[in-house]
Amino acid sequence: MRGKEPEPNQFATIETLTLDPLPCFKDLPPEEYRKRMEEIVAEVVEEARVAREAKGVKPLGADAVRRQQPHTRPNRTKKSPAPLFHAASRKAYLNLREAYSRFVGAFRDAAEKLKAGDRTVAFPEGSFPPAAPFVRSAFA
Repeated sequence: MRGKEPEPNQFATIETLTLDPLPCFKDLPPEEYRKRMEEIVAEVVEEARVAREAKGVKPLGADAVRRQQPHTRPNRTKKSPAPLFHAASRKAYLNLREAYSRFVGAFRDAAEKLKAGDRTVAFPEGSFPPAAPFVRSAFA
C-alpha cells in the first residue's frame, strides 16, 4: 500500500444512525413531534440572535465557516482550571460546593483519627478510606 493512493471508499464503512424521540415527547405522533422540534430549534436560533445583537457580534456566515481549517488551534484559549463540577444554576453550584466542602472536612477528620490509631472511625459515605498498612503474619 506504500506510495499508492487509496481508493476513495477503500476504508469507508457504512453506519446506520437511528434517532429516537426525546423521552418527554415519545408518545406524540410523528407530525406533532416534528412540529415541536422545529419550535425548539427556532427558539434556540432566536435566543442566539438576541444574544449576538446584545454583544454586537455578527455571525460568520456559511462561506467564512467553510474557509476555516478544522484542525487549526484558536489564537487565544482559556487558561482557567476546569470547575470541580457543573450545575444548572449558581445556587445549585454553591450548594454543591458547600456539600463537597463538608464531605472533604469529614474525610480529613476521619483520616486524622485513623492516623492517630482509631480503627473504628467512620468515613463519609461514598468515600474511599485510605488502606490500612500491611501487617506481616507472625506465622510467615
